[in-house]
Amino acid sequence: MRASLVTLFILWLSAASLRMTILALPPLLPAIHRDLRLDETAVGILSALPVLLLAVAAVWGSLLVARVGARRALLLGLTLVAAAGALRGVGTSTAVLFLMTLLMGIGVAVSQPTLPSLTREWFPRRSTLATAVYSNGFLIGEIVAAALTVPLVLPLVSGRWQLAFSLWSIPVGLTAGAVWVSTSHRVRDAEAPVMQWWPDWGNARTWRLGLILGCASAAYFGSNAFLPDYLRATHHGGLTAAALTSVNLSQLPASFVAALFSSAMVARRWPVMIAGALTVVAAAGLLLGGVWVVVFVGVLGFSTATVFVLTIALPPLLVPEHDVHRLSAAIFTITYACPFVIALIGGAIWDATGVPYTAFLPIAATGFLMFGLVLHLDLSSDVQRDHSNEVQHGQEINRQAAAADGTSGPVAHSLLFLAHEQGA
Repeated sequence: MRASLVTLFILWLSAASLRMTILALPPLLPAIHRDLRLDETAVGILSALPVLLLAVAAVWGSLLVARVGARRALLLGLTLVAAAGALRGVGTSTAVLFLMTLLMGIGVAVSQPTLPSLTREWFPRRSTLATAVYSNGFLIGEIVAAALTVPLVLPLVSGRWQLAFSLWSIPVGLTAGAVWVSTSHRVRDAEAPVMQWWPDWGNARTWRLGLILGCASAAYFGSNAFLPDYLRATHHGGLTAAALTSVNLSQLPASFVAALFSSAMVARRWPVMIAGALTVVAAAGLLLGGVWVVVFVGVLGFSTATVFVLTIALPPLLVPEHDVHRLSAAIFTITYACPFVIALIGGAIWDATGVPYTAFLPIAATGFLMFGLVLHLDLSSDVQRDHSNEVQHGQEINRQAAAADGTSGPVAHSLLFLAHEQGA
């Protein structure tokens, strides 16, 4: 029991570590902007680069899992995140900052598909609970880095953003050490199926799962992107901090709810349908303005986080263990491409109409899309389906064999059995 709790904590730490170094950047941007004299385009690219890499490099994580195993792939990813994250401020150089941010983003991207695989490997009977725990780690990593960088970390390093990056890399490095010391590599059975790494892009369910999570991510990232300007344009700029805190902190209850009611919520369509409806209601509620924005972005944060937790819990449940990394990588690739599209559309609508609220129309649309995509979505397990087919196949053999026994005797029974075996 104690060993399981330690492993669960390491899984939580790993997820938190994959968010800390990314979310430590926004609070430091004013100082970086000043010291490196970056223009707004460069600031935008620097902010978007890690998220873009979560989409572009996720398949590389699948390749690593197939070649070296999920645990070793996680170790490589965490080590790259820690090293590159710490080196972002070396020499106070724009080139170094962008290069190390690129490498750090790759480390995060290749690590993410390892977590569902490790969940299936380390907690085969409690994968849903383990998923809820590490999804909570993702959320805590985001909140802690965003909330503590300015009031706590910067004073510790005399206000130097370069050292702040290094400080946030320390827990990532320690987590890699904990994975190394406290877990062991599992040697695959020589008779196990060959692990493939390239996702099955022709599978409609893969696309629907990726788009469902992509809609939730687009609503979350889009609200964070447009809230400050929207509140300023509607003369409520003083509510910006409260609104951003609301949309982020409201994600935490979603992970706890999913953990407590996992058997009733995971691999079920109705929670996603409700979350989609709540997303639409929340986006519409922003029209009320003022303090209601703080309330409704909290609803938005809860609904999108619910979809996040429930969707990333699915790969270990839906496909065999040797395919979990492939499905996870495909979902992440599709998911993290969506925020760019939605943000681009929202910004373009605002520019075209001159009406601030219109930027949130695509976010409302994501709620309708989530509802439609999950409707009639097959969430049954491929493993259970294959087992059911085998049982039905065996029953058919027995029926035909019984008929053969009644007509041609044991010789016909044996020939029929052999024919079925060769056909299988």
